[in-house]
Amino acid sequence: MKLRNTLAGMAMLAVPALSAVDLPDIFSDNAVLQQNTDARLWGWSKPGKKVTVTPSWDNKTYTVTADKKTGRWDVAVKTPAASFTPYSITFDDGEKTAIDNVLIGEVWFCSGQSNMEMPLRGFWTQPIMGAAQTIAYSGKYPGIRVATVPKKGSYTSQDRVEGKWKTSNPADAHEFSALGYHFAQSLTDILNVPVGIIACAYGGSKVEGWIPQEILDTYPGWDMNAERDSTLQEYERIGVMYNAMLHPLIGYTVKGFLWNQGESNVGRHKEYPAHQKEMIETWRKQWGQPDAPFYFVEMPPWNYGDPDADYAARFRECQHHAAGITPNSGVVCTTDVVFPYELEDVHASNKRDIGERLAFMAANRTYGINGIPATYPTFKSMDVTDNKAVLHFDNADAGFTPNDVLEGFEVAGEDRVFYPAEATEDYETRTIVVTSDKVPEIKAVRYCFRNFAIGSVKDLMGMPLVPFRTDDWE
Repeated sequence: MKLRNTLAGMAMLAVPALSAVDLPDIFSDNAVLQQNTDARLWGWSKPGKKVTVTPSWDNKTYTVTADKKTGRWDVAVKTPAASFTPYSITFDDGEKTAIDNVLIGEVWFCSGQSNMEMPLRGFWTQPIMGAAQTIAYSGKYPGIRVATVPKKGSYTSQDRVEGKWKTSNPADAHEFSALGYHFAQSLTDILNVPVGIIACAYGGSKVEGWIPQEILDTYPGWDMNAERDSTLQEYERIGVMYNAMLHPLIGYTVKGFLWNQGESNVGRHKEYPAHQKEMIETWRKQWGQPDAPFYFVEMPPWNYGDPDADYAARFRECQHHAAGITPNSGVVCTTDVVFPYELEDVHASNKRDIGERLAFMAANRTYGINGIPATYPTFKSMDVTDNKAVLHFDNADAGFTPNDVLEGFEVAGEDRVFYPAEATEDYETRTIVVTSDKVPEIKAVRYCFRNFAIGSVKDLMGMPLVPFRTDDWE
């Protein structure tokens, strides 16, 4: 079926005739609501009907009137501190309905493309490392709940989308976002509270797929209207994920956002930081949470058509730039969590370490737990004397792991041709000294600045050195 016909059909869906309170899937049994806040709830009833909402944790009654045209109503309820005590919420407009086994905890919205979408069962021929064990022991985490939004696209904003909450158990866990689940598992271990994950990702989607049309229309070279009758596949289209998958969930009270996306924007590193920043600002504004944290994943090494080229490295560089220009955001480094045999696999199997690093960042920066490692060594400056370059770093006060070989460094002279370099650590100054017999006068140093390069340099906490270059050569 052609996309435009599917989208047109979706847009023509009428508001159903309601005989009782009608709730979107995101307010289902097993839901997790954000603790200690005014959590937003909504649904539909007969137009003009009064609806009462009563949560069992305090039995306080909230009354709201359904819109006279659409029947939609919205209300915010005060939530208590997190606990593993199950609650219920009753909705009554003359006929009662309720959702049960509701937990109060921490809620995170997880979005992006396939490396966020990828479930614990893996994709075809592409496994998740440790999946059998993760799924088998998932019942040990009854406080983890996941709502998975199905992949859809629309050229008009939708009010409804499927995706009910599921509990953490072996029968359901295989379909959970592997990255989202490992984040939730680590955060639960750190905070000892329930964690809810809303997984809203679409494999292959561009960042522009998650931005509303009124913003896209301001971007030169991006024309949503021109796409409508094109032969593009759905995941290649812009705006449609925002309309069909994200728009129906706007306002569900969350603690923050997690983002794993970028492969489909490789080659557009000059414009990407501004687009991602604007996407984040838009989401925060629409959620009514202007300071919500936004943590994202550095795009992992992969072939990208030529493992020795650097256009994917330039994109990783721009991701760190995006974090630098966006308040309350951060990016976790992934250079070290791929294996040599994954050269041709864009879906790296190690989601556990990435989810854990996201949880560490959230625990440290959002929840204020000091001592948890949440920063990465980053290049600061370089001193050069002929064929010796001395590299200085931020976030590396204790130096680097002394027993590891420092691989991945390259140097170039005036000809801009890079050669592998020898690197050693000066333990007294916490610097790295780089030399090469083939470059008598070093003009530039790069580290893991290739499409596919596995990082080996880490600090004493095991946090990897962020890939970098000292030049700005195009």
